[in-house]
Amino acid sequence: MSARCPSGHFGQRRASGGGELVHCDAAPGNDRLGASGMMVSVTLRLPAERLREIPSLTGEPQSLAMGGLPIDPVALFVEWFDHALEAGVAEPHAATLATVDRSGIPDARTLILKSLDERGWAVAGSRFSQKAEHLAVQPAAALNFWWQPIMRAVRVRGVVEEASRAESDADLAARSASARAGIEPGEWVVWRIRPVRVEFWQASFDRRHTRIVYTRADGGWSIDNGLVARDGIEDGSGEEQ
Repeated sequence: MSARCPSGHFGQRRASGGGELVHCDAAPGNDRLGASGMMVSVTLRLPAERLREIPSLTGEPQSLAMGGLPIDPVALFVEWFDHALEAGVAEPHAATLATVDRSGIPDARTLILKSLDERGWAVAGSRFSQKAEHLAVQPAAALNFWWQPIMRAVRVRGVVEEASRAESDADLAARSASARAGIEPGEWVVWRIRPVRVEFWQASFDRRHTRIVYTRADGGWSIDNGLVARDGIEDGSGEEQ
């Protein structure tokens, strides 16, 4: 008897002990218990053809003035952040924080930006979290903001410093009662990423994306605003987008 698998693939239904087993035509796969109580074989792959069918860069590209850029990346970030907020980007303060463990294996998680000033980008979390373990042995991190509706991204990379106990306690006190519940004294930590490189990325429908890169140099910042590349073509920095 023909049966339809949850993924949309057709398969065969057959008796199996006290229930039925549906085997999908997609492979490779593994078995799991479906909502109906039947064992269902599910696919473990996403073919390239299927992924190519999904639209990308579906936002609205923004005009970008390359002249008169601020000399400090913090100023440009605030400008872009305000623009994202005005454009209705949901949760523009959400970002992906990437860290590395003592073996050099990276990990990433989504959190929110706590503050930003001349000292850097601040994030927070438990001293007993995995990111805290990573930062204790590898005090460096990268932070990535993706504002899809306006086709903009910002990447921050730098060394990480722990804020003072007073600053961390103040951040914890500003959280809701439910968010503070169960957190012991001294457990909550604010970390600050002191950037050595900040990249502002503006996407374009023709794939000629523009990068503005700030690099720390001699106590100040050097600015490279000439990085333009098509998808899949390195832009001179050795990176692809």
